[in-house]
Amino acid sequence: RSLLLYAVNGLQARTFGVWTLLSSVIRCLCAIDIRNRTLYHITLFTFFLALAHFLSEVFIYHTAALTIGVMAPLMVASFSIMGMLIGLQYLEVEALSQNKKKN
Repeated sequence: RSLLLYAVNGLQARTFGVWTLLSSVIRCLCAIDIRNRTLYHITLFTFFLALAHFLSEVFIYHTAALTIGVMAPLMVASFSIMGMLIGLQYLEVEALSQNKKKN
Protein backbone atom coordinates (compact mmCIF):
# COMPACT_ATOMS: atom_id res chain seq x y z
CA ARG A 1 0.00 0.00 0.00
CA SER A 2 1.53 3.28 -1.00
CA LEU A 3 1.28 6.53 0.88
CA LEU A 4 -0.39 9.24 -1.17
CA LEU A 5 1.03 12.70 -0.76
CA TYR A 6 -1.06 15.73 -1.62
CA ALA A 7 0.08 19.30 -1.85
CA VAL A 8 -1.69 21.68 0.49
CA ASN A 9 -2.64 25.01 -0.98
CA GLY A 10 -2.90 28.26 0.96
CA LEU A 11 -6.68 28.05 1.38
CA GLN A 12 -6.49 24.57 2.91
CA ALA A 13 -3.69 25.63 5.25
CA ARG A 14 -5.59 28.73 6.44
CA THR A 15 -8.82 26.74 6.89
CA PHE A 16 -7.05 24.16 9.05
CA GLY A 17 -5.37 26.99 10.99
CA VAL A 18 -8.70 28.70 11.69
CA TRP A 19 -10.26 25.37 12.73
CA THR A 20 -7.35 24.78 15.12
CA LEU A 21 -7.68 28.30 16.55
CA LEU A 22 -11.44 27.92 17.00
CA SER A 23 -11.11 24.60 18.82
CA SER A 24 -8.38 26.11 21.02
CA VAL A 25 -10.61 29.04 21.97
CA ILE A 26 -13.48 26.65 22.80
CA ARG A 27 -11.17 24.52 24.96
CA CYS A 28 -9.78 27.56 26.81
CA LEU A 29 -13.30 28.86 27.49
CA CYS A 30 -14.26 25.46 28.87
CA ALA A 31 -11.20 25.50 31.14
CA ILE A 32 -12.31 28.89 32.48
CA ASP A 33 -15.97 27.87 32.97
CA ILE A 34 -15.73 24.11 33.45
CA ARG A 35 -19.17 23.86 35.08
CA ASN A 36 -20.92 25.11 31.93
CA ARG A 37 -22.41 21.83 30.69
CA THR A 38 -23.14 23.06 27.15
CA LEU A 39 -19.60 24.33 26.72
CA TYR A 40 -18.25 21.10 28.24
CA HIS A 41 -20.16 19.02 25.68
CA ILE A 42 -19.01 21.23 22.80
CA THR A 43 -15.41 20.92 23.98
CA LEU A 44 -15.72 17.14 24.24
CA PHE A 45 -17.10 17.12 20.69
CA THR A 46 -14.02 19.04 19.43
CA PHE A 47 -11.80 16.22 20.71
CA PHE A 48 -14.00 13.58 19.03
CA LEU A 49 -13.81 15.58 15.79
CA ALA A 50 -10.02 15.81 16.00
CA LEU A 51 -9.71 12.09 16.72
CA ALA A 52 -12.02 11.18 13.82
CA HIS A 53 -10.17 13.53 11.48
CA PHE A 54 -6.70 12.13 12.16
CA LEU A 55 -7.89 8.51 12.20
CA SER A 56 -9.64 8.99 8.85
CA GLU A 57 -6.52 10.55 7.32
CA VAL A 58 -4.44 7.55 8.40
CA PHE A 59 -6.81 4.62 7.89
CA ILE A 60 -9.39 5.73 5.31
CA TYR A 61 -7.75 8.27 3.01
CA HIS A 62 -4.13 7.12 3.56
CA THR A 63 -2.89 10.70 3.35
CA ALA A 64 -0.94 10.52 6.61
CA ALA A 65 1.40 7.97 8.12
CA LEU A 66 1.54 6.99 11.77
CA THR A 67 4.48 9.23 12.59
CA ILE A 68 5.03 11.19 15.80
CA GLY A 69 3.37 14.19 14.10
CA VAL A 70 0.13 12.23 13.73
CA MET A 71 0.44 10.12 16.87
CA ALA A 72 0.69 13.19 19.13
CA PRO A 73 -2.76 14.63 18.28
CA LEU A 74 -4.25 11.12 18.35
CA MET A 75 -2.94 10.61 21.90
CA VAL A 76 -3.98 14.09 23.04
CA ALA A 77 -7.49 13.63 21.66
CA SER A 78 -7.82 10.11 23.12
CA PHE A 79 -6.60 11.02 26.60
CA SER A 80 -8.66 14.22 26.59
CA ILE A 81 -11.82 12.30 25.65
CA MET A 82 -11.21 9.80 28.46
CA GLY A 83 -10.53 12.56 30.98
CA MET A 84 -13.52 14.60 29.93
CA LEU A 85 -15.86 11.59 30.07
CA ILE A 86 -14.67 10.92 33.63
CA GLY A 87 -15.11 14.62 34.45
CA LEU A 88 -18.60 14.59 32.97
CA GLN A 89 -19.69 12.16 35.69
CA TYR A 90 -18.54 14.64 38.34
CA LEU A 91 -20.40 17.47 36.63
CA GLU A 92 -23.60 15.44 36.67
CA VAL A 93 -23.18 14.51 40.35
CA GLU A 94 -22.50 18.16 41.20
CA ALA A 95 -25.60 19.28 39.27
CA LEU A 96 -27.75 16.74 41.16
CA SER A 97 -26.40 17.88 44.52
CA GLN A 98 -27.06 21.55 43.60
CA ASN A 99 -30.67 20.66 42.71
CA LYS A 100 -31.14 18.85 46.04
CA LYS A 101 -29.83 21.89 47.95
CA LYS A 102 -32.31 24.17 46.16
CA ASN A 103 -35.26 21.92 47.11
